[in-house]
Amino acid sequence: MKWRYEEPRRGDIIRAKFGSVYHFGVFVSEAEVIAFGLPPTEENLKNQQNVKVIATDIDAFACGHLIETAQLSFSQRHKRNSPDKTVEEARARIGEGGYNIIHNNCEHFVNEVVFGEKISEQERSVREKWQRFSAGRKQ
Repeated sequence: MKWRYEEPRRGDIIRAKFGSVYHFGVFVSEAEVIAFGLPPTEENLKNQQNVKVIATDIDAFACGHLIETAQLSFSQRHKRNSPDKTVEEARARIGEGGYNIIHNNCEHFVNEVVFGEKISEQERSVREKWQRFSAGRKQ
């Protein structure tokens, strides 16, 4: 998946970068972005124990950061749910909890409602780095 700074459309995956991590959501309109919790700002991190899937507006989602829109590959476009089905799936999960930064985060959420797969490239990348670090320490 590639990313571009361009206007998102209904059902698109969007993200905003906060430090070294991204916050992901499903774009419905300027007035509605569905995401697993608020972005990881200092203020929002104080209340992480009750993170839920929420609908918010684009400004609250981005907190002043630039928004990137996912550019799906040919195969991803054929695997994905339709934009309407994506929005329907995302809205049906509003209020759902169980957030876990490793196993159930905002990237897992968007990939699950768009593709039906609960995956996170950020989590995979961190695991790979940790495995390389751990292997290096054992030598």
